Amino acid sequence: MQPKRKLQRKHGYDYSQPGYYAVTICTQNRSCLFGLIDDGDILLNDAGRMIDKTWNNIPEHYLGFELDVMQIMPNHLHGIIVVREVGTDPCVCPNPGAENGQTRGSVPTGCLSLSDIIRQFKTLTTRRYIEGVNNHGWHLFSGKLWQRSYHDRVIRNETELTKIRSYICHNPRDWGTDEDNTELKQETEQANSEARFQRP
Repeated sequence: MQPKRKLQRKHGYDYSQPGYYAVTICTQNRSCLFGLIDDGDILLNDAGRMIDKTWNNIPEHYLGFELDVMQIMPNHLHGIIVVREVGTDPCVCPNPGAENGQTRGSVPTGCLSLSDIIRQFKTLTTRRYIEGVNNHGWHLFSGKLWQRSYHDRVIRNETELTKIRSYICHNPRDWGTDEDNTELKQETEQANSEARFQRP
């Protein structure tokens, strides 16, 4: 029997309403695909730069969605998405035949929620990553590029916003203690294994 997956969304909350939302999106199996941390800074590879560009293009294609701070890490990203009020214009949904999975022009917020934006971001970056694998030798990924779902937090006030901005911006500096640092976990497990082996 499969364990029940913990829901990341806030039950009953309307994620299309105006507000500030902090999101974390992780790669499948926490695979480090987007670069490496060197002396507290992220050094993005080509895949990481693609992720960065795609994320920063969100406001160009989705009217009413803005971006605050964002940080790409080797195997995840943190970002704050701002949903603005865009008036009462009729809802115009994305064109399903749009080139490369991208919408043509801006799509009003009315028919889109935070989940819609993240889902389309994942779809587009996965397609572009596969192109990088096929054409430029990017690292292979197993099964899916992104972990299913994502983590979010509804930011309620200025104090929370300041704290979350600080956390996001300092994430590379804190990589050595980050729970998503699979390389550190592997080193710790190996060290513990060797210690047990050497114990008299």
